[in-house]
Amino acid sequence: MSTMKISTLTRKQKAILDFLKSFQKTKGYPPTLEEIGKKFKLSSPATVHQYLSVLRRKGYVQRQKGHARSIEIFQNGISDLVEIPLLGIISAGKPVEAIQNPEPIQVPKNMLSKSGRHYALKVDGNSMMNEGISDGDTVIVREQPVVENGESAVAYLPDSNEATLKKIYKEKNRIRLQPANPEMKPFYEKNVEIQGKVVGVLRKIA
Repeated sequence: MSTMKISTLTRKQKAILDFLKSFQKTKGYPPTLEEIGKKFKLSSPATVHQYLSVLRRKGYVQRQKGHARSIEIFQNGISDLVEIPLLGIISAGKPVEAIQNPEPIQVPKNMLSKSGRHYALKVDGNSMMNEGISDGDTVIVREQPVVENGESAVAYLPDSNEATLKKIYKEKNRIRLQPANPEMKPFYEKNVEIQGKVVGVLRKIA
């Protein structure tokens, strides 16, 4: 499981980043603030500057002051993004809370497994803190019905219509759902449906 400290991009931010990359590739030089504003119907250069400042803060571009065409685009793994659905919010002992009008989120391609369907869930609570999963993080989940002992997974409990994010251990005639937090005790269930394995964590820093 990989962890990356990154702020995911909004659709508008991603669109502007894609335009910068396309313009640079086609023309051989980056666009000016005016050209970016014209493309996205942004009448104020200050608004364009705000978008570029966000992209710079998140590590996608940098700029030199005093130059019209001074945008440098970082062509590294962090800018190689793909979209996956953000399905809801998961916390211990509660059903997954669906997000109203969910939008796809952009995640680094290298955080996904080579095969399988992936989705994202926002984490509510600190039951998995020792696995590097904290309150407010976003976990990337690959859909699969089984996991190995000790792996972190999204588990659905049909008897109580609840879902939880825990480490899974198969024991005799039961499943142990183990928090990764020494202040929380494990609990045991006989009827557990594994809905996916956690393969990555996004931690918002801006």
